[in-house]
Formats: sequence, structure tokens, C-alpha cells
Amino acid sequence: MDEEVLRRKAASIFAKGPIIGVSDRYTFVPTARIVSGLRQIDWVPVDVEEQRIRNERRRGFQKHLIRFRRAEQMETLDEWNVELVLVNSHDAGCAYQLHAGVYRRLCDNGLVLGEGSFQALRFRHTGLEPEEVVQASVRLMEFIPKIGEQIQRFREFQLNARESAAFVRRALLFRYGTLDAAPVDPATLLKARRPEDEGTDLWRTMNRVGENLLRGGISDGRRDRHNRRRSVHPLRSIDSKVQVSKAVWELAHWLGSGKSLADDLAFAN
Repeated sequence: MDEEVLRRKAASIFAKGPIIGVSDRYTFVPTARIVSGLRQIDWVPVDVEEQRIRNERRRGFQKHLIRFRRAEQMETLDEWNVELVLVNSHDAGCAYQLHAGVYRRLCDNGLVLGEGSFQALRFRHTGLEPEEVVQASVRLMEFIPKIGEQIQRFREFQLNARESAAFVRRALLFRYGTLDAAPVDPATLLKARRPEDEGTDLWRTMNRVGENLLRGGISDGRRDRHNRRRSVHPLRSIDSKVQVSKAVWELAHWLGSGKSLADDLAFAN
């Protein structure tokens, strides 16, 4: 993505200053400067989104998310590629965040790794130097082989019926809090959108569940109290997308490590 596309899709990246009213200790570092620094070390922006706003005062300063991929990956995309996911805002709403992500070409789906696999890097705006954020991306580059090893474990790990049921139940509970509040039965999350996604291995199961929870559009005939058909709605919030994606990955990481999805699991409701 060139600068023109980034400006059109997320003007807040190019803010000239922070929103009015921030603390004197707030150090303004425009996201555009970080993007430029990452380009110089061959991280190329490939996707971007900007948070919707309700208060016009926040327009041009709101939260934004940019996904980066290594330049050498752009010519020959593999079945999956590691991405760097940058989140920031200029309204004092969040710190700079660097997450590890995985883009899967088959479903055009981008997941974010859970904290058990890669702990997100956060940088407060107080006294921040832009070089800190750019250089932190080196940690992700060093971690890439481990991500590949983990995905291979996911591919080789076959879920039995009990493990699969626990996985989708936990994923649904994370998004909706209770099964009664959910618009579909847990097993509906296992629905494959394409033949290539069918299978009981952890890798394809995780991707089906993640795609169905994030993109929505699935239904199994449940109806609300007004007899209207219920369905999973797509997530719109940047925070919600990141949190649900990380939770799905963390569930897979937990199972792939040979652990049981017990009822007291810390990251599930």
C-alpha cells in the first residue's frame, strides 16, 4: 500500500498532532513516522483499517490498525505468512502496540497470535522515541521460525470430538459471555466455508472458528424472542477483532500444548 491508499483508508495515521487536551507528558509520534521507519527495514503495509467514531471530536485521531508483511514475501506468498500488526491512536486512547499476526492466503484471513505464543509489545506515549517501535520489529523477525514450528504442530494435532466441542464452546463463550447470548450453537462455528478447510486437525479447525467468529454471516436457525433469525454478526471494532483473534489462537496453543480446556481456564469466560 502506498501513502495515498493509507491516507484514504485511515487519515488518522497522518495526524499532525494529538487530539486537544492530552497531558503535557504525552509524546506525539505520528504513526506515519513509524510506517516510514518500518518500510526502511522492509516491512511493507498490506492492510489498514480505522476505528469508526461516534464523537466527531475524535475524527482524524482515532485508533487505527496496520498489517505489515516482509517485502521478500510479496513476490511469492506461501499458504501462510507472518505479519506485524501495529495498533495506535492519537487521542490518548491506547499505547503503540506491536502484535504478531499470521495471514492465511486460502481464506484471505488475518489472525493475531495469543499472548502465550508471542507477547505483544506496548509503548506508552510518554517519552517515546519512534526508533524504539521500529527496532522492536526485529524481535518478531527472530520469532518467525517458532511460529512456523507452532503451525506445524497445529497441522499434526488431530482433535477428537470432546476436544473439538470444548474448543468451539470456549471460543463462543469468549465472544458472547454465555451460550444463551450466542446466536448459534457452538458446533456451528465448525462450519467450513470451502472444501480445503474441512478436517479435524487443529490448524484448519482454528481457522474455521476464527473466520466464523470474526467475519460472521453464519446461522443455524436459532431465533430471537421476536422470532427473527439470529446469526453471527461481523466484528467491527479493532479491539474486538484483536481480542477475539488472540483468544482463538490461545485456545489452539493451549490444546496444541497437550493441555485440557478446563472450565477454569483463565482467558475464557
